[in-house]
Amino acid sequence: THLEMFQYSAPALLLLMLSLPVWQISESLPVMSTTPMNDSCVNSARMLLKNITQALTQTELFTGINCTEQNMELNTNTNTPYVCAPKFCRCSGFNCLSIKESCLSNIWRDLSHYYKFFTAQPDLLRVPTVIHSLRKLMENCFVESLPTNLTQNEAPVNHASTYSERLNLCKTLRGFQVRTITVSRAISYMSSGEHTK
Repeated sequence: THLEMFQYSAPALLLLMLSLPVWQISESLPVMSTTPMNDSCVNSARMLLKNITQALTQTELFTGINCTEQNMELNTNTNTPYVCAPKFCRCSGFNCLSIKESCLSNIWRDLSHYYKFFTAQPDLLRVPTVIHSLRKLMENCFVESLPTNLTQNEAPVNHASTYSERLNLCKTLRGFQVRTITVSRAISYMSSGEHTK
């Protein structure tokens, strides 16, 4: 009967519904869960922010462009500011783990996005501190999910950049500076252990 079918299928459906969020979390999180955010990660994030800020003042990167007056372009494919907000990170138990992993996953996606963009910029390769400090943060704090081809795009680009390419670099670098402030704060927060209190 229909009632019997429901009686046998209801537990299976319940089990499926209970396991689905866990499966979705594990499938959507490429970052590791075993390596904690430590002082090394905090320092790497701060160094990255410092190098980005210094790069924005390099006149050889932005000849003819007042970079500080330009709009910023942010990576809109992540939710890092939202999922890494301190008020959102106060948690306990499994919920804490899933929120922390969601924050780390979004940070990783941001870092990967900007790494791919910056390694394709001929001008930024002449001021390599941003790329090197970005790669160091990725290598030190996201080891288990680090692509094996992380450095393959770091070959020098031979063509001269156009004005529009330098303008785009300026706007993207400014957006990355703002996003790195969020990343640095989130890593410091997780390193302190405050999110578990």
